Amino acid sequence: MSCSPSVAGSGTPGAPDRKSPQGAPLIGVLALQGDFAAHAAALERLGARVREVRVPSDLEGLDGLVMPGGESTTMSLGIEREGLAEPLRRLAASGRPVLGTCAGLIMLDREHLGVMDLLARRNAFGRQARSFEAELEFAPFDGRALRAVFIRAPWIEEHGPAVEVLAEVDGQAVAAREGSCVVVAFHPELSGDDRVHRWFLEEVSRARSGARGAGGSQ
Repeated sequence: MSCSPSVAGSGTPGAPDRKSPQGAPLIGVLALQGDFAAHAAALERLGARVREVRVPSDLEGLDGLVMPGGESTTMSLGIEREGLAEPLRRLAASGRPVLGTCAGLIMLDREHLGVMDLLARRNAFGRQARSFEAELEFAPFDGRALRAVFIRAPWIEEHGPAVEVLAEVDGQAVAAREGSCVVVAFHPELSGDDRVHRWFLEEVSRARSGARGAGGSQ
């Protein structure tokens, strides 16, 4: 699997970036299909620069990447069409944090990009009419409840030993971490609670600090 704890440095940006305060992290949001605009807005509210990712050059220079919810088959076709699969694998292997939500979880599993050692079950909780909200114990929040929105959500059917489960619903894993990659089966951009995005940006900040420290020690 490709998710790595190591961290790579930044390259040259390949697309115009939205909102760029000095020193702010640059976060890519895969923008082939799905609710990418809501993720971008949430990240910008928290002070990040955001770049919509549609072609491989858009991945250059990113500090982290969000793969949003949407329709996984359409997303797969877009990734294949634009030649993004291998560049996405390389970014994940570099150690830069990646957050996959709902369909993003599916895209990172063994049967799609193969970035994480897990297997997603699509529409595991049922179709659109079975959408629901639930209070979760999300491990990074130290027991503080998180209200999560599930829409045609997957769950994690199985996973390897390096994968840490971060949350469950009715005994089914709905959030997990492996190295620098985190996946959630819900839609944090729709809940009105910015803690998942805030936490992700904290992970990006730690990764950036690690990269600077590694560079300084050489």
